[in-house]
Amino acid sequence: MKNTYENPLNSRYASSQMQELFSPDMKFKTWRRLWIALAEAEKELGLEITQEQIDEMTKFKDDINYDVAKEKEREFRHDVMAHIHAYGEQCLSAKAIIHLGATSCYVGDNTDIIIMTEGLKLIKKKLIGVIKKLSEFALKYKDMPTLGFTHYQPAQLVTVGKRACLWLQDLLIDLEDTEYVLSNMKLLGSKGTTGTQASFLSLFEGDDEKVKKLDKLIAHKMGFDNVFPVSGQTYTRKLDSRVLNILSSIAQSAYKFSNDMRLLQSMKEIEEPFEKNQIGSSAMAYKRNPMRSERISALARHVIVNALNPAITASTQWFERSLDDSANKRISIPEGFLAIDAILNIYINISEGLVVYPKVIEKHIEDELPFMATENILMEAVKRGGDRQELHEKIRVHSMEAAKEVKEKGLKNDLIERIAGDKAFGLDISELQSVLDGKNYIGRSSKQVEEFIEEFIKPILDKHNVDDLKVELMV
Repeated sequence: MKNTYENPLNSRYASSQMQELFSPDMKFKTWRRLWIALAEAEKELGLEITQEQIDEMTKFKDDINYDVAKEKEREFRHDVMAHIHAYGEQCLSAKAIIHLGATSCYVGDNTDIIIMTEGLKLIKKKLIGVIKKLSEFALKYKDMPTLGFTHYQPAQLVTVGKRACLWLQDLLIDLEDTEYVLSNMKLLGSKGTTGTQASFLSLFEGDDEKVKKLDKLIAHKMGFDNVFPVSGQTYTRKLDSRVLNILSSIAQSAYKFSNDMRLLQSMKEIEEPFEKNQIGSSAMAYKRNPMRSERISALARHVIVNALNPAITASTQWFERSLDDSANKRISIPEGFLAIDAILNIYINISEGLVVYPKVIEKHIEDELPFMATENILMEAVKRGGDRQELHEKIRVHSMEAAKEVKEKGLKNDLIERIAGDKAFGLDISELQSVLDGKNYIGRSSKQVEEFIEEFIKPILDKHNVDDLKVELMV
């Protein structure tokens, strides 16, 4: 066992895909790709950089001499300069032109944007994976009546599938927001020490057009359409806040789902997957704790609170550059992505293995539906010649007595039997039972599920193939 702290987001929760994206190796390899893009763009715009120099840089783009970089950083106390020198020791002919005209944020900030963009793409894919699983569940159970709740008190019936559409709609909003942010991701580009591009203007001997083209060329070489039109030394930290707000929004949706699942599992209506040899409690062997949903809740709180970090950072930056963002960004942004990655992995796992107990759901409906059906019963009795006001009072009295049987004596709800025994209503038990069919009380639930999935979900699933999505569920 190690005797130093280990981040559980790595060891227990996040997928290897997301961990790799935020790894040091990904960062430093991206730095080298950016240095190559800068050299290529400067060469194309007329600076004296040879193809041989670029070829040499390309040869070593993935072969990073970390031992040299580490030694240089101890000497310089500057990570970017350490890696420039380490790269230069491998690329002797290109050494003089690596990082030409750039400042540290050229590699640091552009890399952060590139990695966040790739992270959002992975998040988007997993979001669609959850949407796919939940939509299948919603369609399967679109007609199954279940108690609806307001204030966690029994209310009008819905269906199991209709409730799943509430979870789906939250995720749909998150997906739309994710796509919007992805479509507006921009690189910092090559802006120089205070964002004026003065160093590049000097390199290109005052040629404004070439400096502007350099910005765009670098972006295109790195797979982006645009750069921020203006900046200080760094890209605006509003971008970090925007991105982590997306992660927070997804966490909020997953949190709501996980809370609903924990309540449903306590009611024994629906359960998350429970493996054959899984242990629910070290003491109480019979327990089936909703540990996956609880883990979503726990991680979601971390993501939601974590979104405050870039909000505060963005609001406290001084003029063109302040370094009080750096240490915070190194922690808050990767942790936000790793945590939401873990949440979505668990969400997919739960949604594809939900276990429904129809008999328990029916029993809960039977316990409450007689009270909810009283208006229908009243109308039917009036149709048969009864006095509406007199019958209303009788139903009120019968309801109070039936409620007393349930709450004070722990007996079953006998309201229907009481009404059947009251000749004023003129309805026998079989007629009353037909009024109690749960499907008479679900409104448009079934149609709403069909329409929502056909109009809003199916186009997304048709556009994006997520059949090959493999989820790593950690410990």
